[in-house]
Amino acid sequence: MATVTESDVITGVFIVDPDVHGDERGVFVETYRRAWFPSGREMVQANRADRQAGAIVGLHYHLHQADYWYVPFGSARVVLHDLREGSPTDGATLALDLGRQPDGSHSHRGVYIPPGVAHGFAALTDMTITYLVDSYYNPADELGVAWDYPDVGAEWGIASPILSRRDQTNPRRADLEPQWRPHFGLRT
Repeated sequence: MATVTESDVITGVFIVDPDVHGDERGVFVETYRRAWFPSGREMVQANRADRQAGAIVGLHYHLHQADYWYVPFGSARVVLHDLREGSPTDGATLALDLGRQPDGSHSHRGVYIPPGVAHGFAALTDMTITYLVDSYYNPADELGVAWDYPDVGAEWGIASPILSRRDQTNPRRADLEPQWRPHFGLRT
């Protein structure tokens, strides 16, 4: 059975350490189970992204959508930042490494990210990330905040990042328009 733990840094973020079953043939890992997140909604879309070493994606956030991330190949530094007004952890930043670890082992760890928590990752190696979402793609709910804003205080582990145009121009947290600022506990 997987160990599912709520983060002590950001309220509503859950870290999953699944059971890994293996033998000389390889490994089997149950990477996601709906029952692990009783207050979450059904995941309705699965996505996969491949990134080259040195890429940074984010910080992105949604007002209405939750994500579940898992890195089956390579290594990613995941950075989460609580943007939710009224959250007991508003302004907190959490960084964790998913996928292949420096010692060569694979953590198989997953992370559940609630709406209003900005999320991004740095490809520490060439890598693949899979993510489940609880609502279908909606461009109106694809928002962003500057990945390198000092108040976020993230250590990405990349000296010269490769960024999309979108991620180069996301606003600073302090410059978010009120209608785009998430509120703790509100979700439609």
